[in-house]
Amino acid sequence: MTCSVDNSNKLAFIDDALTERAKMGHLRTLQSLIPQNAVSVVKNGQTLLNFSSNDYLGLSKHPALIKGGQEYLNRYGTGATASRLVVGTYDIHQQLEEKLAKLCGKEAALLFNTGFQANSTIIPALVDKKSLVLCDRLSHNSILQGILLSGARWTRYKHNDLGHLDTLLKKGISQGYNRILIATETVFSMEGDQSDVDGLINLSQKYNTLLYLDDAHALGIMGEQGMGLTAYKSGIDISIGTFGKAFGSFGAFITASKQMCNYLINCCPGFIYTTALPPAIIGAINAALDLIPTLDKERSYLRQQVNYLQNNLRKLGYQVINSDSPIIPVIIGDETKALKLSQYLEKYKILATAIRPPTVPPNTSRIRLVLSSQHTKEQINYLIDILKKWHEH
Repeated sequence: MTCSVDNSNKLAFIDDALTERAKMGHLRTLQSLIPQNAVSVVKNGQTLLNFSSNDYLGLSKHPALIKGGQEYLNRYGTGATASRLVVGTYDIHQQLEEKLAKLCGKEAALLFNTGFQANSTIIPALVDKKSLVLCDRLSHNSILQGILLSGARWTRYKHNDLGHLDTLLKKGISQGYNRILIATETVFSMEGDQSDVDGLINLSQKYNTLLYLDDAHALGIMGEQGMGLTAYKSGIDISIGTFGKAFGSFGAFITASKQMCNYLINCCPGFIYTTALPPAIIGAINAALDLIPTLDKERSYLRQQVNYLQNNLRKLGYQVINSDSPIIPVIIGDETKALKLSQYLEKYKILATAIRPPTVPPNTSRIRLVLSSQHTKEQINYLIDILKKWHEH
């Protein structure tokens, strides 16, 4: 007896998936924007104040980054032409890695093309089906994808609950795993709150585990000279940083020991089989790296505005997650209401995206407000006034 495939209906699963998403109110579409400056964009012909960008220091439009990118573009061309292990390692790649390691107070650094690529391919190079991974319940999807690809046994500990993590570590140690990995973010992308980095280091050392920290949303705005919450700290096996947020560019990197970097150069598919970052990107990152340590004034202003906005939103009766980062989630709960608030804000020329499940847990839909050091006090007060009108209407 032979079986046949109904090729006339081979894409039915796509229609089914999109129909189901639409039915649940989860269907997404792309919205085209034209950036004007660090804090404004044009959408459908209307200029909007942007309170959704991760450009925390406004560096994506900084003349020094543009100049740095142009200089490397003119000198090295448009592409690196191959993977790092073939002919894609230019002198500028290695120079940038050395500079990153030094400024982060670490032994070595290694460039990756994106944070998602790094998390989803490094973790499977560290653990396997005989391993255990313990991650924070609210860890980024890229960390979860890496864990799933590894085939490791995994458990999520309660958000920022090191007591629960300690309990899981005690249990895991007795179960004969070949290694245990703790993986989490330092600043959570949807919550804006922080991990206890020192507490995680202590637990990792207590149980002799691997410690993997994604520092993407802290890099540039927190830590010594703005180099993140993992900078100059020992006891972290791998720290991830990205350049698409406070650095205003694109790409990612890790800091680790030379031994770990050599291991990943040889054993991480996401590094081995990917064309290296293009020269213009390296030039922009290099320029940002010169600027970041000098921006203490901007970081101080940003912290002040974060506190100011949070306090005012609470006075208005909004539920705001306590955050020391520029990420200020305003919890609405209901998905439809969150979307309506986003649309209301856009009516008043404010771009503030609604974040809904499955990106966040059910019944926690929110407006994820994000501040930049380039937002003026007047612009922030305008946002507060419009949110006050919504709350009262």
